[in-house]
Amino acid sequence: MAETRALYNTLAPMRNVTAFLTLVRRLENRGHGLPGMGCFYGPSGLGKTTASVYVANEEQACVVQVKSVWTQKKLCQAILAELGVHPAKVIGDMVDQIAEVLAREGVPLLIDEADFLVKKGMIEIVRDIYESSFVPVILIGEELLPQKLRKWERVHGRILSWVAAEPADDDDFDLLRRIRCPEVEIDAPLLAKMRTASGGSARRIVENLELAREIAATRNLDRLTLEDWGRRDFFTGITPDARRISA
Repeated sequence: MAETRALYNTLAPMRNVTAFLTLVRRLENRGHGLPGMGCFYGPSGLGKTTASVYVANEEQACVVQVKSVWTQKKLCQAILAELGVHPAKVIGDMVDQIAEVLAREGVPLLIDEADFLVKKGMIEIVRDIYESSFVPVILIGEELLPQKLRKWERVHGRILSWVAAEPADDDDFDLLRRIRCPEVEIDAPLLAKMRTASGGSARRIVENLELAREIAATRNLDRLTLEDWGRRDFFTGITPDARRISA
């Protein structure tokens, strides 16, 4: 637990963690009569889920990650499981259970992969939970989530703040390097290529840094150069070309 807490503390300065935390606290401290829903959106790989997990720990929030196969019932059961409540049998009763606990405890609700709720026409149940509890409810999803929500005016109109996740900057890169490769010195030319290849994706940065750590560990190196990296590909998110294999 102490190691987990230390990891979250090291992630605190990352720009998307800060942006998400600011969003939650704005909703928590909103003025009377203002809506209390928010939307945190952006392309895959920018660290939205990492930010939500950090904030869930920092603010004692309830966070669930929706799966593509979920139904309304499964969504409610997952939220109640996170809240430590045995679910009722009827969906309407489960919504009441969720709202009661959230309101009583003042717990924000963070819903990751919310695009699935929109796709399956399940987003209104989230509005029901919000309207019954009035705690901050944040939808987390892909870049086009705000546009998808326009179809659902009663949900769209209750979102006070739209916050876009941003690509990792140099400070984020350096922070992740210190977390992932604390015992390996990486030469500036290799770092520069790694930054460029990662394209601002926190996920790609971590993948490239992890490969650097593996290379150093395998070869017993405490310093890594472009020469050590050799002809290995960087993680870029670009799929490889199809191979031509002769019969």
